[in-house]
Amino acid sequence: MKKVRITVMRQTVYADLMEKYENPILHACDMRVGQVFVANGWQRPEGLCGSAWDSMSPFVMALAHGGGDFYDGWMKDPRSAMISCNDGFRPVSFLLETMDEDAD
Repeated sequence: MKKVRITVMRQTVYADLMEKYENPILHACDMRVGQVFVANGWQRPEGLCGSAWDSMSPFVMALAHGGGDFYDGWMKDPRSAMISCNDGFRPVSFLLETMDEDAD
C-alpha cells in the first residue's frame, strides 16, 4: 500500500447561495490553497476536513492500493484524481497523487 498526497488546489465561495440558503457557520472551512496532506494508506490525515475526506476516501483507497486510471483516462496522470468536497456553498478542489513511498 502507498501513501497518497492530497493538495488543496482551489476554493470557491458562492456568497449568493450562502446568503439565500445557509445559516451562518463559524469556521465552516479551514482549508488553504497550497496546503498539503499525506494519507498514510487508508488513514485520514490529521487536520483534513472530515466532509472532504468522505468525498475523496474511495479514491484515496484505490490509489493507495495501486488503482487508478479512473473513468478510462480522465486524468493525464493515471495515478491521480481531482476531487471536490461536497460543500455546495464553498467547494474545495483537491489533487490526489499516489506517492512512491509505502504506507506505514
